[in-house]
Amino acid sequence: YGTDDKGRQGAALLYDVWDPALGTGPESHMVLSNTTKTDIFCSAQSLLWSTGEVLITGGDLTVDGKRNFSNNKTTIFSPLTNTIRTAPQMAYPRWYPTMVAMPNGEMVVIGGRIAPFSQWAKTPEVYSPVTGSWRTLTGATDSTLNGDYPRAFLRPDGRIFYIGPAGDMATIDTAGNGSVTKLPEQAAQSDGTLATVMYRPGKLLSLRFNDDNGVHKPVVQLINIWGHKATVTNGAPIDQLRSLANATLLADGTVFVSGGSRIGNKLPAIYTSMIWDPRSGAWTQGATSLTPRLYHSIALLLPDATVLTAAGGSPGPVVNLNAEIYYPAYLYDDATGQPATRPVLVSAPAEAKVGQKVVVKVKAGNVIGRVTFVRTGSVTHVTNNDQRFLEADFKQDRNTIVASLPKNPNVALPGYYMMFVFENGIPSVSKIIHVTP
Repeated sequence: YGTDDKGRQGAALLYDVWDPALGTGPESHMVLSNTTKTDIFCSAQSLLWSTGEVLITGGDLTVDGKRNFSNNKTTIFSPLTNTIRTAPQMAYPRWYPTMVAMPNGEMVVIGGRIAPFSQWAKTPEVYSPVTGSWRTLTGATDSTLNGDYPRAFLRPDGRIFYIGPAGDMATIDTAGNGSVTKLPEQAAQSDGTLATVMYRPGKLLSLRFNDDNGVHKPVVQLINIWGHKATVTNGAPIDQLRSLANATLLADGTVFVSGGSRIGNKLPAIYTSMIWDPRSGAWTQGATSLTPRLYHSIALLLPDATVLTAAGGSPGPVVNLNAEIYYPAYLYDDATGQPATRPVLVSAPAEAKVGQKVVVKVKAGNVIGRVTFVRTGSVTHVTNNDQRFLEADFKQDRNTIVASLPKNPNVALPGYYMMFVFENGIPSVSKIIHVTP
């Protein structure tokens, strides 16, 4: 959702549902009318793990014929019926807000513009899917919680970590009326066009920059938010500044950075992708795309371990009503370059609980060397707070795999996870498992 059928700004008219099982032709798409008439352009969205629905907050508003104001509407998409409906409104209008899922099922909304380019919503709000209502965290009102899609992540201790565009950091406690604690640590500068991703529980990879007489030079920083503090170290440098690039967790836990440009939403675009390996800390070059992926583009891991990269535009410089699919190197045989034979995850439970052992079946003869869980993502404006990666301890007995989920619900954040099994570094097609408290 986000534009009309010509790729023009305005999300109050229609939305689209794509079924990958039906392929990539017109027959795989269902274009539906926006029955709420809420303009959800530049809103925040996240999957309500307790219901499987998508919670969408805020977005654009047209006042006296002029766009780029903000609304306080709440919209819910149901995948069972492919319909959208309105829910109770927030206290504050929000445009470009961030949403963080909590292990109790609540959703915390942070920041967002109140009016066009003038001020920010300083007070977080919490949505409860149980009551279907909002509460305002008046004790967490803070003017530093700003920026386009503020970078905020669930900490392993259950609080929310925030890092601002100026490199300032804080923790947000959602208990009661809420509170904000400023942290003394400082990171490099950033802005709303540079991605930050939680590549492991409590560990962030953040694309940032140093300002050298008005020239932004790329900086990669690793931020550890275990415990009550945050530690910042410089990582291996990326090849160039990648404004508006998306950062996607792959099935093997590496980070795929795709799209973007050296200078904001302008051509020439960057077509080569880069892959960061947490084990070595090194960057390697990946495949090259055919299409510019700039402002309003997306990248999302699919259940077959490929990545959907799509869209971009509104405003230009190009309007992309199209998509590409990236096939990671782990899907190919190193010796022949041909598609590799993949292990087969034959069966898996539909649900599992945090801390529980997950029993699955693989194809006879598959010798599994690795089991991973990747939480399904939800991405917009280079921000994907829903995704997270878990490496599972496991045992194999013939064609039975017993994998263990972490016991901490702030680490194994409840939600829908793609479970992959690996043989010789090659992943299976995943099974999606609903992890609950």
